[in-house]
Amino acid sequence: MSFFWFLFVDLNNTIIKYNEFMSLSKNQLKLITRLQQKKYRQKHKLFVVEGIKVVEEFLHSSYELEMLFSTENSFSHLDTFIEVSDQELKKISSLKTPNKVLAIFKIPEKKFIKPSGLIVALDGVNNPGNLGTIIRLCDWFGVKQLICSNETVDCYNTKVVQASMGSLTRIEISYTDLQEYLSCISIPKFIADMEGENIYKTKLDSEAVLVMGNESNGISDSIMDIVDTKVSIPRFGNCQQTESLNVATATAIMLSEFRR
Repeated sequence: MSFFWFLFVDLNNTIIKYNEFMSLSKNQLKLITRLQQKKYRQKHKLFVVEGIKVVEEFLHSSYELEMLFSTENSFSHLDTFIEVSDQELKKISSLKTPNKVLAIFKIPEKKFIKPSGLIVALDGVNNPGNLGTIIRLCDWFGVKQLICSNETVDCYNTKVVQASMGSLTRIEISYTDLQEYLSCISIPKFIADMEGENIYKTKLDSEAVLVMGNESNGISDSIMDIVDTKVSIPRFGNCQQTESLNVATATAIMLSEFRR
């Protein structure tokens, strides 16, 4: 095994760097396993990224790498590279079929975001796949800012990171009291609601906030009371029995209309 730097967290939760002739340590295994939980991500200010394409996106972004484990040496130029076996990678991966590399990055400091342009706000979206897809949609449609209620799933959840496919590196995401945030900004606010105006017939502002709700309960009453305009996606099918669209699918349609 090659000679590498590696990091682990000691009993006092201090990240320590050591030089050793070894690959995956027990402390590293414990840390990576714990980072599957939000409380440990917040405690250590670290999160996990998996897969060659996604890891490379983060390496070419402003995110700071903490350590990287890989079964191949294409990342060996990195100071924090640690070569592991396929079996070791399976132990630390959350994927059914690990894709050669797992990296740990630092969670950046929160930034103040000025309300401008088109913004997406999420009211209690709790499915990691949906949030990851919405992050990708924001990237696709040029939405730079995503505002999440404190009840929305953590954007550094491993499943969210995976579903976002690197788009997380290009979107500014903030968690806040959504009711307070929306009450304090003056740009037009739209919410997705089944009883709202037909979005294809509604005048949509280029500078606005689009609020999308929880998968099961939709928009909370406190948010509903302070929003300017409710918009809906009409159903065209003859049966008309479909209750609603998936929140990520609805976000895609609405963002397309805002950009049209």
